Amino acid sequence: MSDARSRVLDHLVEHSVRRGEFVLKSGRTSNWFIDSKQTICAPEVMVDVATLLLEKIPTNANAIGGLTMGADGASFITAGVAATRGRMLRAFSVRKEVKDHGAGGRIAGSLFEGDHVVITEDTVSRGTSLLEAARVVRDYGADVVLLIAVVDRGGTVEEMAAKEGLRFDALFRAADLGFSFEGG
Repeated sequence: MSDARSRVLDHLVEHSVRRGEFVLKSGRTSNWFIDSKQTICAPEVMVDVATLLLEKIPTNANAIGGLTMGADGASFITAGVAATRGRMLRAFSVRKEVKDHGAGGRIAGSLFEGDHVVITEDTVSRGTSLLEAARVVRDYGADVVLLIAVVDRGGTVEEMAAKEGLRFDALFRAADLGFSFEGG
């Protein structure tokens, strides 16, 4: 295991994982919850998170983003770190609703038609946010080359993504954190 991976995993377990009784977005209950933003946005490991994401991002990708708020931290940090290493990745957010003023639309940030895009998310259970963002980006005219989460707690995204012709990966899965998948 790389030093960066070890540091991020340790941080996730110590600062992001919560044990107790939680209601997931799906309405199901779980005895654990992960707020991976506590790790993604922590200065002591944010560069490590970006490094791990950059290792998985295809070389032809030139933009990274996803549904706000879940994707924003990972997207913007990764694009910033990439720029310091000479790799130019534009960053953007997909709004949850169409903006009816200004330029309008659901895309905020730097995304162009024809871009090769990585859609990211902090934590996924079912993958609905990743898939929604991918559909919006495709409708915008960009090509989605990868869906990637920092943590996959559900184990169902890969199959759902494949049905839409998309590839999915995650930096960490539930088992890495000491839990079973919850497809919730």
